[in-house]
Amino acid sequence: MFLSLAKLFADAGGTRDQVLLVHPLQLSRWLDEAWGAAALVPELPVGFPSTNAPFLGDAAIVGALGLPAQPPPPFLLQPSGIVPPDAGSWASVTGPPDPGVGLFWHHLVYAYLVECTGVVAVFTEVVRRLTAGETLGTLGVDSARWLRTTEELFLRDPPLFSVAGVRSEVRPDPRVNRRNAYWRMFGMDLPHPLPAAGGGDPAQQDWKAHTGLGVNTDFRAKWSELLRQVWLGQENFGNTSGANPTDPSYVAFLCTALKDSMNNRRRGGQLAREEFVHVTALSWFQLTLEADTPIVVDLQARASSPADRLAMVAQRVGMAPAPRSRELLELAEPVSSVLRAIELGLFDDPVAAGTLFDRSTTLGVEMGDLINLWQSATGERVKDRPGAGTVPISAAQPPSAAQPLRIPAPAPAPPPAARPALVTAAASNGLAR
Repeated sequence: MFLSLAKLFADAGGTRDQVLLVHPLQLSRWLDEAWGAAALVPELPVGFPSTNAPFLGDAAIVGALGLPAQPPPPFLLQPSGIVPPDAGSWASVTGPPDPGVGLFWHHLVYAYLVECTGVVAVFTEVVRRLTAGETLGTLGVDSARWLRTTEELFLRDPPLFSVAGVRSEVRPDPRVNRRNAYWRMFGMDLPHPLPAAGGGDPAQQDWKAHTGLGVNTDFRAKWSELLRQVWLGQENFGNTSGANPTDPSYVAFLCTALKDSMNNRRRGGQLAREEFVHVTALSWFQLTLEADTPIVVDLQARASSPADRLAMVAQRVGMAPAPRSRELLELAEPVSSVLRAIELGLFDDPVAAGTLFDRSTTLGVEMGDLINLWQSATGERVKDRPGAGTVPISAAQPPSAAQPLRIPAPAPAPPPAARPALVTAAASNGLAR
């Protein structure tokens, strides 16, 4: 959500990093206001058709978790008062600035990909050191504001009655809370191990055992197959002679299967609030690294890209980000847009699915870039056909098929009944390989 707020500041003539200077109380209230307009879905990013379909599983979840319809008490009615581009404003108006227009926020996969870089762990250590001593030097005033806001919004319990209040006695560790959401939606854990929880709570350490059967364990396989088929289509797009293994109907089946898998996790508005909160948190750290912001400058981490800034900040605290952080950060927003479009059913028919192959369009170009980044980030050769390059093809062996024998099942297969073990080894079931 902070990426949306940054755009509002830039559109009003300010700069994107002014968001980092807004008072944490205002930012917290603004998030409640943004949630209140969540059912009013704007157009998806460039390359996708517009839609007004709800993307929360159930649009009623907004009102169910929002402020009451009748005028609430004054302490709940207090507006955020954020009026871009003045980062220090406090007006008597509520936001988002355009009444009746909901701000778009990213899919949960955005938070997952950004967190795979290790950015949360790095900046948590930065905040710990800055609040415990002077090992990182002295901060300027603007960096001090960033430090306070980061600690207030993401490293302590949220304010009472805030939509961001997804931390409590029953789910006290935000690191576990985010992993829980990623695991349920994508069947993927983060590629770095979970540090020991404070107090050694067994319920937090063995968190996967409490998710039940509601886990999309085959999401990764379906997503990889979709990328493989889209690449196959792009390779053969425009062929006027010879065999063309492109199959838009099969791609549409894959998109429908992915849609159904994700929608199963969203029934009744499940994970809507969690997605909102986790995407918000990770967007804060991405925005921090987007440019040479005051905290980046004070940490002596000036660089030409977010990934390089992250690496330099991590070095200051004796840590290292994921090896493919550059690709992960570049993947986050495009994958979010594609999965959001799939979840809204925009590619459920063969004609619409065929637009993913068209390299003459913005969408087609972005899909080609996405496939290259995914392959580089994960080491998964999605450009190869199944089985290609593993066994030499002889005269007695047929060439590898362009697609598997059977179409994907629309609903996720149930995970094994056995109690899953806690994953502690890096990259054992996360994104990286």
